[in-house]
Amino acid sequence: MITSNISLHPFEGADWQAALEALAGPGVSAFQQSAPYGDVMRALGRKVARVEIRSGTARIGLVQMIARSKLWLISRGPVFGPDVPQIVQQAALRRLARRVGVVIATPERAVGGFGLIPLISPRHHAIWSLSPAEPDLRAGLAGKWRNRLVAAERAGLRLRVERNIDWILHADQVQQAARGYRALPARFTQAWAKCAPDGLRAWRVEDRDGQRLAGLVVLRHGAGASYHIGWSGAQGRRVGAHNFGLWHAALWLRRKGGARFDLGDINSEDGAGRMHFKLGTGAQPHPLGATAWVVPN
Repeated sequence: MITSNISLHPFEGADWQAALEALAGPGVSAFQQSAPYGDVMRALGRKVARVEIRSGTARIGLVQMIARSKLWLISRGPVFGPDVPQIVQQAALRRLARRVGVVIATPERAVGGFGLIPLISPRHHAIWSLSPAEPDLRAGLAGKWRNRLVAAERAGLRLRVERNIDWILHADQVQQAARGYRALPARFTQAWAKCAPDGLRAWRVEDRDGQRLAGLVVLRHGAGASYHIGWSGAQGRRVGAHNFGLWHAALWLRRKGGARFDLGDINSEDGAGRMHFKLGTGAQPHPLGATAWVVPN
């Protein structure tokens, strides 16, 4: 594959999500490259560009870029086919920068070399494959994680679909303030619910008496899904409500054809406890590329 053959073209297909999955595989692309994410960003007033990357006449990559002031952000992209060499990915990123101007990119896979100036060290996400059969999926849980799930089941906890997510959004904002971190704002989640109502699923976990113990929000994008918000009160943490909710969310996604469940950053401000909780599901750490300033070629 020759780097001089790389060309860029506006994406003209009708179904961006289908094109992503045909290129990279079911559920492989992150939610920041998904069709609902681009639609939400447009609804929030951002400029969005979707570009096809070709080598000769063959499509080798797709990228969704979001404009912020005078620069373009590429989060978890471009999405390339599985056999595209790193040198070609690097050349494509630099070609994009020459076309549009200032580009800050966080590639889904490690890409480095001349022309990519690292700004933020690589992060890791926990990716949970939902392809195994349910017994095998359960067998893949870490021992302590499974024990907490069993305890929650014995306690008679129940999972309910949550139609009103306002209380989860508020609880999440309080949690962010208490723990000193920032995430996507509530208006992003609300816009996703409007732009892609079938792409958002929320649940609450209750005890036998109907007391609310935990809540979670999952975003769906094709055969992939992302763990967007999780909250649990003190009582919920004591009885494993979060384990119960996440396990049943994974089973629901699997029944709906979900292939991969992105549980999010494991280098987060929440520390080792959050990392062990996510990896206790059997999810595997997936290294992203470093966030880099892309110098045009």
